[in-house]
Amino acid sequence: MAKLPSQQSLQMESTHGSLLHELKIIWDEVGESEAERNKMLLELEQECLELYRRKVDQANRSKAQLRQAIADAEAEIAAICSAMGEPPVHVWQWNQNAGSLKEELKAIIPHLEEMKKRKNDRKNQILEVVEQIREILIEIRPTGYDLSTVAADESALSVRRVEELRGQLQLLQEEKADRLRKVMDHLHTLNSLCLVLGKDFKQMVSEVDPNLNETGGCKNTSDDTIERLTSAIQRLRDIKRQRMEKLQDLASTMLELWNLMDTPTEEQLNFQNVTCNIAASEHEITEPDALSVDFIKHVEAEVLRLEELKNSKMKELVLRKKSELEEIRRRAHLVAEGDTETEFAYEAVETGDADPSLILGQIEFQVSAAKEEAFSRKDMLERVEKWLAACEEESWLEEYNRDESRYSAGRGTHLALKRAEKARTLVSKIPAMVEALSVKTTAWEKERGNEFIYDGVRLLSMLEDYTTMRQEKEQERKRHRDQRRLQGQLIAAQEALFGSKPSPLKNMKKVTRTFSSGPSRRPSTPGATSQSDMPQSAKSSHAHRKSDDGSGLSAVSAECL
Repeated sequence: MAKLPSQQSLQMESTHGSLLHELKIIWDEVGESEAERNKMLLELEQECLELYRRKVDQANRSKAQLRQAIADAEAEIAAICSAMGEPPVHVWQWNQNAGSLKEELKAIIPHLEEMKKRKNDRKNQILEVVEQIREILIEIRPTGYDLSTVAADESALSVRRVEELRGQLQLLQEEKADRLRKVMDHLHTLNSLCLVLGKDFKQMVSEVDPNLNETGGCKNTSDDTIERLTSAIQRLRDIKRQRMEKLQDLASTMLELWNLMDTPTEEQLNFQNVTCNIAASEHEITEPDALSVDFIKHVEAEVLRLEELKNSKMKELVLRKKSELEEIRRRAHLVAEGDTETEFAYEAVETGDADPSLILGQIEFQVSAAKEEAFSRKDMLERVEKWLAACEEESWLEEYNRDESRYSAGRGTHLALKRAEKARTLVSKIPAMVEALSVKTTAWEKERGNEFIYDGVRLLSMLEDYTTMRQEKEQERKRHRDQRRLQGQLIAAQEALFGSKPSPLKNMKKVTRTFSSGPSRRPSTPGATSQSDMPQSAKSSHAHRKSDDGSGLSAVSAECL
């Protein structure tokens, strides 16, 4: 029994003494005799001893139970080790650091649980292997074989036993797989060929061996059966190869006729399963009835119909291809060069003086070349379209800025203001767009060795002309700004010399109103004098101011224009 800490012992002694002292006080008050007091103290001591004795007995029983649990665990571990064919584990290996029975049992329990888990895992492994062996034996030896020899024994769970069972399983698997693999592969191949060729699989199997059609039993894996299956497969493959070559020839002809007559996609979908196999190999054609006799006859009938339709619509096909060529060139902004001979060929087809098939082949070549050229110009055309759209917005913005009533309240004014704001943002990006497009065009021409022509004009020339025009407009705007600044300087100088005077623009408006309304009497103002009454110096000064005003008016008039 572990000793209580000194502080706790002192506390218990103090409590014990205080209780005895309190009991003595009570006895004194009650008047108990000394004999009664001794008797009561003796009873207290006996009760304490009885309590200690019960606790000691209880502790002994617990100790015995712990020892028994440890012994049982050791025995179970030893039994598991024996069943698994492993050397016994000594308990002292775990009890080296154990200071008590509880610690010892606590140290053993994890090892016991681990051994139980290993035993269950080993047992499950053996049961799994045994079950697989029994299943294979039932499949390859359905009768006359004693399965009781293959069973799981819980007393034999060693690794060696597991390896022995796995060895047996491997031998049985090889024995089963040797012939069944061949038979199943041959049956699968035969079934695939029958599906593609439109033949009855069950009938073919019955011709080889009727027992192979049985379900739920083992397959006949004799050498004779395998040889007959191989012969049937080879015969069907020869038939498949012949039909496939014939169908691919029909598909090529069908595609040529479709492209020639621009057959609608909806009509082509009916024979899509034919054209998709035009370049397929033998093992790639696996669709049911893809090479059946009825299907090939159906395709032959369609090709014959297209041939007849082609002969009746050859002139129409030539004109349609011509329209397609013109549309491709229009979308790509290509200008046809040297098409005089082609036009003569078209006229010859219309009059019946030329073979439409020959002219159609030439047009097909031109269409292919135009599509290739259009594809190579796609990125450039997108950039050109963006630039041209920006130029249109620039033109609209110039007209909008010249409109004096653009800020007047009216319907749609706010929409025009929003468009003008967006147009200014887009116009500010035009120089960068032109520069990037020029670099891209130069690289395109250098890569292909040809000029990039847009509707008959070289794109670089268009960009240069636009840049020149933009520079001229900028110079014109700069000249107008300089004139306005010069006019302001002249007015400021005149005001400094002669005092403030009405703006020339206002005088112009007054004069305009005067001439438009007819002659009127000049109102008299205080101190007003006629030119004849002025002295000579005043006349010269007045003439000088008239000269200045005239130059200002001319500058302002030029600015307004």
